[in-house]
Amino acid sequence: MPPPASVLVVVTRRLGDVLLATPLFRSIKAAWPQAAVDALLFAGTREVVGSHPDVRRVLTVPERPGWIEHAAFIFRLIHRYDLALSCVAGDRPTLYAGLAGRHSVGLVRPGNRVRWQQWLLSQAVEFDDLRTHTVAMNLALADAIGIAPHPEIRIRWTTEDAAHVASLLPGGEHPSRYAALHVHPKFNYKMWHVEGWVGLAQWLHERGIASVLTGGSEPGEVEFATAVAAQMPPGTINLAGRTSLAQAACAIAGARLFVGPDTVTTHMAAALGVPTVALYGPSNPVKWAPWPHRFDGASSPWRMVGAQTMGNVELVQGVGACVPCMREGCDQHVASFSDCLRQLPLSTVISAVERALARSTT
Repeated sequence: MPPPASVLVVVTRRLGDVLLATPLFRSIKAAWPQAAVDALLFAGTREVVGSHPDVRRVLTVPERPGWIEHAAFIFRLIHRYDLALSCVAGDRPTLYAGLAGRHSVGLVRPGNRVRWQQWLLSQAVEFDDLRTHTVAMNLALADAIGIAPHPEIRIRWTTEDAAHVASLLPGGEHPSRYAALHVHPKFNYKMWHVEGWVGLAQWLHERGIASVLTGGSEPGEVEFATAVAAQMPPGTINLAGRTSLAQAACAIAGARLFVGPDTVTTHMAAALGVPTVALYGPSNPVKWAPWPHRFDGASSPWRMVGAQTMGNVELVQGVGACVPCMREGCDQHVASFSDCLRQLPLSTVISAVERALARSTT
């Protein structure tokens, strides 16, 4: 296809999904440097790419919009872009891309039920929800439009962000040795147990490594991180609610080690090259485990089952023959917990931490 002057990339999902779409933005700008690339996201996820060097503008839509406002928004999109791409195999994102682009390409699930999506798009790419990593799935859109894939996940922060982080860390601009721990995922079903986090912080403290807790600004997350930090050794720093996402990335970049669950900060740590221990339970690691720093390989870095190492990432999987069940907790809703993570022993996580720390000193 001829080089487009304007491109819209639709990623109306969660923070981590938006981050894992950034290699597609990079691929587009590498192929067509003059193209103006915009992102269409849910309103609460714009900070992932708000200052991204490959993104000109971020458009946002509420996750549950009113129908009048939504209709007006869709009307304003019609044929606004030369090219529109949908990274989400769903009705709304397909509608956005199909209407916004004079040429449109999107991910579509197989089956007769979505024939209308295939009709609306100029080109449909079959969506694989089981055997293909999200980064690789997004880059299948690059292949569909005939451009080279660039699998790098780019994360940026400003000098002001770095100064703010330095003011919060032990040692300021020359921080002491610390590990970044993310104790609270957005949803309970991805959560490890408090006793494990406290025990891990104590183990690190005994080896001269302080713990720095990362976390978002939602009240429940701040409250949880504060309660966990109070049980950890002296010198623990709680950053929950005190940093933007870019500032959290800056803090993580300076850590000797990162440990976290299936959440956006774990993906950031892996992308930044920090030795990362990722704690996974129900989620399918083939599709959702962190994309390792500088990984440039096949459809996924990961197998479905078992503890694994790839690049700078140690993947620790919860216990149980049902893992990964690919459900949202044992009660199958996001507020429920997952036994496979609740029963994951501290000793298993420490073994992975030891391997990660050994790599950080070589």
